[in-house]
Amino acid sequence: MAAPIDVAVFKDGMIVLGVAAVLVPLARRLGVTPVVTYLAAGAILGPFGLAALAQYVPALTWVSISRSDGLGIVGELGVVALLFLIDIELSFQRLMTMRRLVFGLGGLQILVAAAIIGGLLYLVGAEAPVAVTIGFSLALSSTAIVIETLARQGRLATSTGRSTFSVLLMQDLAVVPLIFLVTIMSDDGRGSVAAAVLLAFGQAILAIALISVVAGYLLRPLFRLVADTESPELFVAATLLVIVGSGMATAAAGMSMALGAFVAGIILAETEYRRAIMATVEPFKGLLLGVFFFSVGMSLDLLVVVSNPVWVIGGTIVLIASKLLTAYPLLRWYGIQRTAAIETTFLLAPGGEFAFITIGLGVVGGLLHKDLASVMLAVTTLSMLLIPVMDVVGRRIAQHLEPPAEALPVTLISPDPDEQQPRMIIFGFGRVGDLASDLLEKHDLPYLVVDRDPAVVSHGHHNGKPVYFGDARDANFLRQCGIQKADAVLITINQPSEVERVIQSVRSLRPDIRLVARARDAEHARKLYELGATDAVPETIEASLQLSEAALVGLGVPTGLVIASIHEKRDEFRAILQGVGGYAGQAGEGSARSKLNSPESDKKTEPDQPAPEKPASPPTV
Repeated sequence: MAAPIDVAVFKDGMIVLGVAAVLVPLARRLGVTPVVTYLAAGAILGPFGLAALAQYVPALTWVSISRSDGLGIVGELGVVALLFLIDIELSFQRLMTMRRLVFGLGGLQILVAAAIIGGLLYLVGAEAPVAVTIGFSLALSSTAIVIETLARQGRLATSTGRSTFSVLLMQDLAVVPLIFLVTIMSDDGRGSVAAAVLLAFGQAILAIALISVVAGYLLRPLFRLVADTESPELFVAATLLVIVGSGMATAAAGMSMALGAFVAGIILAETEYRRAIMATVEPFKGLLLGVFFFSVGMSLDLLVVVSNPVWVIGGTIVLIASKLLTAYPLLRWYGIQRTAAIETTFLLAPGGEFAFITIGLGVVGGLLHKDLASVMLAVTTLSMLLIPVMDVVGRRIAQHLEPPAEALPVTLISPDPDEQQPRMIIFGFGRVGDLASDLLEKHDLPYLVVDRDPAVVSHGHHNGKPVYFGDARDANFLRQCGIQKADAVLITINQPSEVERVIQSVRSLRPDIRLVARARDAEHARKLYELGATDAVPETIEASLQLSEAALVGLGVPTGLVIASIHEKRDEFRAILQGVGGYAGQAGEGSARSKLNSPESDKKTEPDQPAPEKPASPPTV
């Protein structure tokens, strides 16, 4: 007989899952972002909300969480996953392309905002290390909420989206040295702040270099080994192992878990497994981040807000005003158009999630007093809750001052050449896919190739082709490949069953996309048309047409006439296979139909076997 289950042990997890599965979808329908929902739910259901009333109403114990210790660990994994995904979406080339805005604009925004916020704290009596810690912490903005807001509104590719992303990217890169800085000042709070800053950056660079060398030799072989197994479960396990393992390695060395994920993400960004890893982590990241923001909401002590309304509300106003006054002039100085600069400024003005990490480290290290940290965290949380409002206000002010801004010049914010939105996605990188990619390059059309064979992917990636490992049947992976904005799909896979599955996956996401697929024979082509292929090219028929073309030209028939007749016959076959009878009544249609329905052409082959050596009889021309 099984031992009795203590339901209370699973209660906290059930509450968070209930928020994710019920409250977040309902809030989305009302236009409230998931992050804000998690923050509000955490504050209401946490130890300073309903849990505080449980001693008077015991039934509230079942719908509230009194301790955040366990959720804090899961929430930290969410932040690690966020940093990992942010960095794996980068490539060194892309970072260098955007360096002017990322390192120039983003770096200045952090330094100027931190100087003003920290300077104000210093003037009201805070010690220099305390002022520096809080200044840099509050200078950062919320990557999770802002990016989610822009993505939901389809504004990431606009001038506002690109300028905002550049600043947020620099803020994310600055988190690692900031963590070092807080740790060093916590060890010796009376030391020189300037020396601590230099030492923090020095240690960060040294640690990143050391981890990069080790991980660079291990990660690619690891994913190559796992990909050879063709097991999605093992690929998920390897991805989680890298994220958690790299974080634990840096944590064991006395550094932040985020540092390990940061380095691992940047290294894997240069590999052919990047998109498959992104598709694997994305579902976990959303839930883990939800737990993190829920735990952040739980840390909001409503008594602190009630007891210190002037400090909390006043601090929120000062924080937002300080960043509004610093971000806008810098954006304009870097050539950002006025309306985009206004919208970006209002999005960046509130605080961000990384303040909870750095301020929390300061409390643990004895650098910050708990009461001061509680007020600063309350200020940060309140400002983050205002991000949707700030976004609306910023857009209305921008629209009032000027018509909607046009896209920024390409010379100012240009995409990474290797990261252009592909016009065509090719599935399968055998001889057919390789030839198709050469033709696309000849016509300067951006494309992306997907294959499940690690050896083929590695070879193509080594030769400079945009070839990535992944499963084309995975809808999340297809989104990572840009299927939503691609113009066409070409399926060159030589396994009929795989071709059919890919067509079904693509059509489930893009019913309108042009889809050209390789078919084994006429019967297979008919099935592909039924599944939604725009065009299916049977190997047997195409071989017959090309053999006929070569024979007719060799017999002296003018090349122009031969090509015209071949094209006519190809269209005739296509119409018959599609079942539309486009050439009904025309000469030769009966002959073509009889060939398509002959035992030879309808003879089925095993899905994984190569196409028959002997082509079908040449059609009548």
